[in-house]
Amino acid sequence: MRWRAFLLAGLMAFGGPFGGPAPSAAQQIGTVQSPILTIETDRLFAESDFGERVAQEREAESAVLSAENRRIEAELIEEERDLTDRRAEMEPDAFRTLADAFDAKVQEIRRTQDAKARALNQRGEADRVAFLQAAVPILEQLMLEAGAAVILERGSVFISLNATDVTEAAIARINAAIGDGSDLSKE
Repeated sequence: MRWRAFLLAGLMAFGGPFGGPAPSAAQQIGTVQSPILTIETDRLFAESDFGERVAQEREAESAVLSAENRRIEAELIEEERDLTDRRAEMEPDAFRTLADAFDAKVQEIRRTQDAKARALNQRGEADRVAFLQAAVPILEQLMLEAGAAVILERGSVFISLNATDVTEAAIARINAAIGDGSDLSKE
């Protein structure tokens, strides 16, 4: 416990010359005054209206792709079964030709479906980039109000006071500024 008191005293002393201006109106309404703020970017995205919309869209698109994959799989199983049943009546070379064609078809379908899954992931990443670009000015404003010089990823910080975590405030401000961001993420 003693080390925490020491750390807290050190942080308070550090905040003196680097902590920015004297308490302001921002501090009076609850914005922490600190040269360093923390944020949980995954939570920032996931709990924002924008992130929730993107998650719902990607979940729906994934469900469609999964259903398509199951349908294709059932069709291929039936086609393979039919080919296997016909094998006894066919010449080996004729069967080999059909089997090779079937294998090529399966490989092409796999490539196509994998490309669809990659495109889905890329759209998710593009949405995240659009969100972060829209969030930067809002986060910069939070920094100014707090007298901060930097915002660090909370998971990368060994120890900090919860008061330096601005994730909740950032989510609220981002929701107010961009809503679900429908107009920001164009595919």
